[in-house]
Amino acid sequence: MLKLWQKKGMANNQLALSTDTVAAIATAPGAGGIGVVRVSGPLAADIATQILGHCPAPRHAAYLPFLQADTTLIDRGIAIYFPNPHSYTGEDVLELQAHGGTALMQILLARCIECGARHAQAGEFTQRAYLNDKLDLAQAEAVADLINAATVEAARSAVRSLSGEFSQAIQTLLQQLVDLRMYVEACLDFPEEEIDFITQGRVLEKLQANQAALQHIFHQAKQGVLLREGINVVLIGQPNVGKSSLLNALSGEEVAIVTPIAGTTRDTIKSVIQIEGVPLHVIDTAGLRDTEDTVEQVGIARTWKAIETAHVALLLVDSQHGIGDQEKAILHKLPAEVKKVWVHNKIDVSRETSRIEKRENEQHVFLSAKTGDGIASLQKTLLEIVGYQPGGEGVFMARARHLQALAEVEQHLDLAMLQMHAAELVAEELRCAQEALGLITGEFTPDDLLGEIFSRFCIGK
Repeated sequence: MLKLWQKKGMANNQLALSTDTVAAIATAPGAGGIGVVRVSGPLAADIATQILGHCPAPRHAAYLPFLQADTTLIDRGIAIYFPNPHSYTGEDVLELQAHGGTALMQILLARCIECGARHAQAGEFTQRAYLNDKLDLAQAEAVADLINAATVEAARSAVRSLSGEFSQAIQTLLQQLVDLRMYVEACLDFPEEEIDFITQGRVLEKLQANQAALQHIFHQAKQGVLLREGINVVLIGQPNVGKSSLLNALSGEEVAIVTPIAGTTRDTIKSVIQIEGVPLHVIDTAGLRDTEDTVEQVGIARTWKAIETAHVALLLVDSQHGIGDQEKAILHKLPAEVKKVWVHNKIDVSRETSRIEKRENEQHVFLSAKTGDGIASLQKTLLEIVGYQPGGEGVFMARARHLQALAEVEQHLDLAMLQMHAAELVAEELRCAQEALGLITGEFTPDDLLGEIFSRFCIGK
């Protein structure tokens, strides 16, 4: 019969929290008006007593002196004590807010360590929140994504994930799979009954409904991955076709040197911009040509290396000359998985109008990097070619591992559809789909993956 998943606190008992207390500076490095030192663990109240003279009333801000062991003054500030389980980590938590000087923060942290805490590891506060069921794994990841959000849209999507919208969508689908699996496995217990349980239980219809729900989640997650990770765009072409000018036009500032001399750009130049909230990591590269110049050869080698990690390659050509044999040779060398867009630059010289054309399933954008005419069309094309839909409501932040898990679920549901003649095979595919979904929220997440996820957090979070 069916075994339902355990609570993550039990399933991950090997990750059970130790009884130690951790402390870290929770605000960004550098001087600021206010700095925060956070303490979490069973010694939080005792540390408060040692530093403040007494432990403040729960969840009440108290303005108190922060004292060294010999009662000399460290600073005066705000102290807040959160007894478990009503805290971020689910443990006793103490937050000390002082003036945000770099040295002062280090002194205050050292005092907490002296009182019995240890230095927190990267992401340890959020990991404790996860293990204490304050957050599931998708929400925990959204904490880091919210901190690192580079655009307004990315921040909004991270908030949706942190508030549980993504997790709720996953849990709803997960419960539907569990219910269907329970029914199918119950059918296996009554093989002697002359009843078509698969047909009577509308298993095919329910599988189709699950697939539709999965596709909706998949779409929203793909949008979220684009908001989080952005798009790697590489500008390639022969020398002097206007790659640096296009980089400047897209960036809105002079980030690359522009001269009429071919071969001016000898190394890759990176610039991060955003279009409709999607970060674009644009890389200007050395012009691709045969050359005896050693420095330029190194730049060309780096160009091909940058192309390997690109999502989109913009192949620039001079609109006066069009696409010739050399441009076609460059095209044939590009990796198949890299999306291509032909950019016909310098229409201000050839006196053409800005436009978008589709030729043999290839996008061609005609523009002038010098005047800016057609730049908006190129921006729109870039979003379309990677599948981003601006203004989408309900998009939640997601990661590549989430897409991988959803792809596994899709595969198992497709296999279940093909195995309708054998209930035991349908049940097995549903079990695999259930486990793949559980990877997203942390129901079945391996310990080594947890370590990798939280190690990428900042100290103090």
